[in-house]
Amino acid sequence: MNLTCIAVDDEPLALGLVSVFIEKTPFLTLVGKYSSAVEALQGLHDQKVDLIFLDIQMPDLTGIELARVLGQAQQNGAGPRIIFTTAFNNFAIEGYKVDALDYLLKPFNYEEFLRAANKAKAYFELINRPAPAPAVAAAPVATEPEEDSLFLKVEYQLVRVAFKDILYIEGLKDYVKVHLQGSNKPILSLTSLKALEDKLPARKFMRVHRSFIVSLDKISSLTRNSIQIGTMTIPVSDQYKDAFSVFLSKWT
Repeated sequence: MNLTCIAVDDEPLALGLVSVFIEKTPFLTLVGKYSSAVEALQGLHDQKVDLIFLDIQMPDLTGIELARVLGQAQQNGAGPRIIFTTAFNNFAIEGYKVDALDYLLKPFNYEEFLRAANKAKAYFELINRPAPAPAVAAAPVATEPEEDSLFLKVEYQLVRVAFKDILYIEGLKDYVKVHLQGSNKPILSLTSLKALEDKLPARKFMRVHRSFIVSLDKISSLTRNSIQIGTMTIPVSDQYKDAFSVFLSKWT
């Protein structure tokens, strides 16, 4: 698959670097480069573009504003998708609110650029994949109700903990601390973070650090490298950044 791309940046050096990276990537074709979002918007009327590498801080029309202009076409599946390129990490949430595919923080190298480009390629391959043939209806299968809690060994007893009450879990050497909503005192349990991770539903919890698991619906804010839950800032380590990026891409 080949993706047509444009680069948009008001800094000549940054625009030149992104253009070189695009031309260096076999499955990307550079069809335009622009020093302003206004120029890019005019260019988008003249040709079909799959992907935009877009700076955020620009005069007249910012990258976020351009993304909002293009938003309706994206919802209809006709518009280009966006990878933001910026020197400011405080725009991460805004970037994902306009459904950007990825967010490259300057200065970035070719390896980081290629990772984002591959994510875009995977996205376009997925949406262009032929629909599977309709399956023959099968008899309904009875399913067990989903678990909503787990039991933790606390001192000499088993304590039931509801998933909805968990804010985040902190791993210590031989114990875990389970921090609960509405409680100033965490539960201390003799188990490993890995053993607990295997018991938690993946759609509700995510491990973001060798020492932390977070409850996804308790996140109050986030950046590329950290998560805020209440007053607690939790780092995202390199080992878990790929999975975290997938979650970020769905943040709206």
